Amino acid sequence: MTLEKESIELHEKLKGKLEVNSRVKVDSQKMLSLAYTPGVAEPCKVIQSSPEKLFDYTIKWNTVAVITDGSAVLGLGNIGAEASLPVMEGKCLLFKEFAGLNAFPIAIKSQETKEIISTIKNISPIFGGINLEDISSPRCFEIEEALFDLNIPVMHDDQHGAAIVTLAALENALKVVKKELSEVRIVINGIGAAGTGITKLLLSKELTPRELILVDREGVLFEGKPGMLKHHEELTKLTNKKKVKGTLKDALIDADVFIGVSVAGIVSKEMVSSMNKKAIIFALANPIPEISPEEAFKGGASIVATGRSDLPNQVNNLLAFPGVFKGALEARATSINQEMKLAAVKALSSCIKTPSKNNFIPNALDKKIALKVAEEVKNAAINSGAVRK
Repeated sequence: MTLEKESIELHEKLKGKLEVNSRVKVDSQKMLSLAYTPGVAEPCKVIQSSPEKLFDYTIKWNTVAVITDGSAVLGLGNIGAEASLPVMEGKCLLFKEFAGLNAFPIAIKSQETKEIISTIKNISPIFGGINLEDISSPRCFEIEEALFDLNIPVMHDDQHGAAIVTLAALENALKVVKKELSEVRIVINGIGAAGTGITKLLLSKELTPRELILVDREGVLFEGKPGMLKHHEELTKLTNKKKVKGTLKDALIDADVFIGVSVAGIVSKEMVSSMNKKAIIFALANPIPEISPEEAFKGGASIVATGRSDLPNQVNNLLAFPGVFKGALEARATSINQEMKLAAVKALSSCIKTPSKNNFIPNALDKKIALKVAEEVKNAAINSGAVRK
């Protein structure tokens, strides 16, 4: 039986991967009065006068909303709100299994940016954090930015979760090939949500790459290139200082690192051969990578990672988002800032004491990872002042 068929049978059998469980057993008149009317009026009155008590009296302290509009789901594209729900349920399941957080799937039946922002703001009182998921770029950037004033952690996981895990994996991969980040030339292909998140997090580090070149479907991005998207224009002010032009093939000549978050089969072994010795290939397109590990190694790559769970060295957002939100909620953070993301990177990379060719990324199924990430993120939130006073 194929994996696809097994998944259909599992979902049909379960009729959903989530359910709501109560923390109170209503088995007496007194408990009914305490948990509901008339007793419940008292915490309502306290919250009315002190809204921060929501974190002490309700589910808010430990609950995340996983929100999408169904416009960029996995490798399936714009499949709509209804069809996105199995993915959102799965994400909520992982929040619970790996971080002990309650998470609720919300699929908004609109792809109008202002309506999505308004909807999220209007339902935000119950949630301690907002995980934005599978929203197409460039709208995802505007939506996330507009929600920063909610005063709770908001993170578009396709951007920042991907960036955290990729950067942690890269730090360890560079150790294996004995290169420094400040010495290497990095090419990122696919400057949508994930590519933008990776770029920004790389540039926020104390040490940045010697060269960082961004490539999208229209070729290499450089400052002043006509017809670019707004977020591309902003990124070109900080990258490709030599104004390299051309295609991905041109950009990869003498590069040390390729990070692909784009489409299948776009890189050939000949293109890998044109890179510097001890090249690092992160072919993260799903479900089919930009180049297979076998072909990348034939081209001379020293290190290869993909986004697939059935191949070695998987770069998986599961290593980041449960711990990031757990740490943010435990700190009662008001946002998820760069310091918190970099703390998550450090936590992840430190999980591998002696990185090697086939072991430089933690196993996504290791539930201790989320706890370690959460602790570092919590400390970073407190130390950076991104917490409630």
